[in-house]
Order: sequence, then structure tokens, then C-alpha cells
Amino acid sequence: MGILGSLLGIIGFGIGIPIGLFLGFFMFIYFSPTDVKKERVMRSLDNIDLNSMIDVVPELPLWVMNPDYERVDWLNKFIVDTWPYFDKAACGIIKSSMEDIVAEYIGKYLINSICFQRLTLGDFPPTIHGLKTQDSKENELVLDLSLRWAGNADIVLAIKLLCLPLTVQMVDIQASAAVRMVLRPFVPTFPCFSSIAVSLMEKPKIDFGLRVMGGDIMSIPGLYQLVQEVIANQVAKLYLWPQTYELDILDSSIGAAKKPVGILHVKVVRAHNLLKMDFLGRSDPYVKLNLSGERLPAKKTSVVMNSLNPIWCEDFKLIVKDPESQVLQLQLYDWEKVGAHDYLGMQVVPLNQLIPYEKQEFILDLLNSMDPNDPHNKKPRGSVTVEVAFVPFLEDSLKYSGRIDVAGNGSCNNFHENISISGSGLLLVAVIEAKDVEGKKNQVSPYATILFRGDQRKTKPIKNTRNPLWNEEFQFVLDEAPVKDKIHIEVIGKRRRCLGFMTKESLGYVDINLADVVYNGHINEKYDLINSRNGIIHLDLRWKVI
Repeated sequence: MGILGSLLGIIGFGIGIPIGLFLGFFMFIYFSPTDVKKERVMRSLDNIDLNSMIDVVPELPLWVMNPDYERVDWLNKFIVDTWPYFDKAACGIIKSSMEDIVAEYIGKYLINSICFQRLTLGDFPPTIHGLKTQDSKENELVLDLSLRWAGNADIVLAIKLLCLPLTVQMVDIQASAAVRMVLRPFVPTFPCFSSIAVSLMEKPKIDFGLRVMGGDIMSIPGLYQLVQEVIANQVAKLYLWPQTYELDILDSSIGAAKKPVGILHVKVVRAHNLLKMDFLGRSDPYVKLNLSGERLPAKKTSVVMNSLNPIWCEDFKLIVKDPESQVLQLQLYDWEKVGAHDYLGMQVVPLNQLIPYEKQEFILDLLNSMDPNDPHNKKPRGSVTVEVAFVPFLEDSLKYSGRIDVAGNGSCNNFHENISISGSGLLLVAVIEAKDVEGKKNQVSPYATILFRGDQRKTKPIKNTRNPLWNEEFQFVLDEAPVKDKIHIEVIGKRRRCLGFMTKESLGYVDINLADVVYNGHINEKYDLINSRNGIIHLDLRWKVI
């Protein structure tokens, strides 16, 4: 009997312990006390002991401990007033962005449907505990924010597993993060910047509760720390600097100038059956070509004298900024020694018809204009043959599909059968501003000249100033990287002398080795001007590889 009693006792102990723990766990979840109230105790910092101070200091706003950060109560007030509208907008973005993610799981893992039963970020907005402005040489404004949020968000996700409904609720969300916001680039259109780039400067701290069918699963030992760490790591992977989240404020066609994304290689091959314009001869045709939306002068072929079927076989390189909307414009003229040149016709090639890296030949019938209702288009004007290939820059090549395949059957043997993507590229020189440039006289109008491989460009003069702001960019298409070249940039001042004559004087210059630009890809620097007392010039140089 004693043996039997001992055996039953052991069995009862083994069964009772798991059942007791299980019942205790659910009683802990569903019968947590709700009548506990804590009274706030307010004391001066001088009256707090050292141990309590250690606990309090991390909760103080950053502007209290760090004088570099500013107190921004006005901005917090603005956030409070606009939070109800931001809540609706943010919830709409969350729902739309979740649709594609949720669609991947429908039909898998016995999941029939997933949808938001309730979604709101609550009534309490995040608070900015300090703001700091960082110095930047770029055309941008960099803001560092200390952000904290203890909200009453209510997010309930309804999941249907076969016929069993399942609800997952996220509550009591608390987060703190060091956020960097970059407003860029500055544009002459309100609100004066075209986009916002947001990134995290350190791994965020995130805390929240998670309930499944009303039960707080975060109470399970070990699960709480695991879930919090996984969420924080995933957020950090997506947005920890230098990763950014880009938010467009202005349309790319408004205000902000588009950056070059590649080179368009054009070969003007020939024309056929052109109009006879000369009274005593035929025609002396040439072609003007340019890309739409560009203010640069059009490029021209040579003039073929006395021919209605001219052959040029001439190569050109044009800088592409928007291959989705730009078109190659071709205009043919009859050259005249005296007077205006006679118009022969035109055609266009939309760049969105091109396959990157692939040479394509077009035989285009000339028209009077691109207006489909133009009656003059019915008149035969001949045709023009061109060979075109779009080559994106290396850093932009992932945006465009296509393979390197430039095989073609051109009639000119010296066409680039393979467009090299090693060595060739585009040199961008942006002359931003100069400071403290002085001439012999106070009243000077400074401008900058850029001399590179015998090609000289210059900015517009700024009248009567020692601190001119130009912000002009110059582009040089090169067949090889300028690793052994220098670029000479000089500031020149113009002033008017007596009797209305203009005189020029050098206000300083700088010579820059372009090898550093090629190897780094981008240099934004302020240089001391040689032969100037205190003058400096701010330059932005970029090298884009094809």
C-alpha cells in the first residue's frame, strides 16, 4: 500500500505542476489588477539622491544635457495640432503598403485572409526632445532629432486560418530613436526642397505588447526579449544610416534640375531623297540634333555640298537626364551662304523605345512638324537614317533593364560596334560660390572660368559683390577617365573704367588634380584661391562612369 501511495503521489505531482502553471499563467493574463493607481511625486533635481538620479537622467530631454541640441516646443505644438490628420494619412500608407506583403501569404500556411480590423496610431503624437542642425557642404539641410513616442495605438490584425478566425493586437507601443532628416535638394519652388530622406543614427528602442485572441503572449518567459530584439534589428537593417527612406515632396519635373543618368550615342548615317532647295543646284544639307528639355546648343553635322542623298557617318554624344520622357530631335537644313538656312524636315526618336546598351538603327521619314494635323506633312521630304544606343552610367544601370548587346548591321564600318563601359564617362563641375574675392577696386562683378583640355566655359557675372553665388554646372563628356588631367578654375572680376570701357582682373585661381575625383567619384570641397588674400571657392566635382 505504501508503494502504491508513493507511486500515485509522484504521478499527481507530475500532472499537477504543469496544470497549475498553465492555470496560473492564464489567471495572470486575464485577472491582472486594474485598480492600482500611482500618484505622481514631483521633486526638484537638487533633492534627488544619486541612485535615483541615475534612473532619471536617461529620461531627460536631450536639450537639457547637450547644449548642441535646441528645444523645439513650437514644433511639438505643431505636431500635436496636425497629429489627427497625420494619423489618417499614415494609416492609409500602412494599409496600401501592406497589401502586396499580405498577398504573398494568402493561400499559404492555411491562411485564407488577412486584414486590419482596427488601425489607429492613437491620440498621443511623438515628441521631439531635441533638434540639432548639422553643417553640410551639399545642397541640403541636415537635421538630427531625438524622437520619443509613448502612444496608445490600437492595431488589430484579423487572420482567418481555414474557418478559424484569429486576432493579433499590438498595444502600448513605445519607441525612442535618433533620427536624421535631410531636406534636399534646394529648389526655387515652395517649399524650397524637393524630397526628405529619413534615416536612423542608431538602433531604435522599441517596446510593445502583443495579444493573440486576447492573451498577452509577451508574458511568456523569453519571448518578450526575443521579439523586441528581432523587431529592432529588422528596422535597423532597413533604415539605419546610410540606408534612407526617401519621401518625394515635389514632382521631379518641378523646380529641381534632373541629374544625368547616361549617354546617348548617336550616329547620323545618311539621308535619302531630300528636297531640292537651290535654284541652280540641289541642296547643301546638314543635320541639327539635340534632346528635348535641354537648353544646350544643338549639335551639328558637317555640310554635304550639292547632294540630295548625303552620307555623313558622324558620331555624337548627348547627355540623358530622363530616358522615359526625353526624345532625340533631328532637324535637317539646307545651308545657305547668305541669309537664313532653308528648312528640309524633322523627326524624333523617343528614348523610351531604346533598349539600354543595344544599338538600334532607325530609318525615319521626314515631316514638316510633329503635328498630326499639319497638311504639309503629306509632302514627301525624304528620309534620314540614324543609329542610336543609350548607355546608362554605372551607378544608374540597375534602374534599367537590358543586356550588353550592340550587334547591328550598319553601313559605316567605323561605327562603335561595342560601346566601352570602362574608362569613358561624364565629368560634372559645379561652381557653387566664392567668398571674400577682392579686386583692386571695390566695385567688381566676378565670374568663374573653367579650363579643361582646351575647352573653356564660364559662369554668369554677379554684379558688385565680393561673395558671388553662381550655382552653375558644366558637363564634359570624355572617352577616358581624366586620371592624369588637371582642371583650372579662375575667378575674374569685371569693372567699368572711365569712358565706359570694361577691364578685367584675376581675383584668384585653383588647379585641381582630377585623379581624386575619378577614384572617389565625388568631391565637394572649398578651396583657397591662389593669388587671393582671403578668397575661397566652393566646388562640387563628380565623375560618372559609363
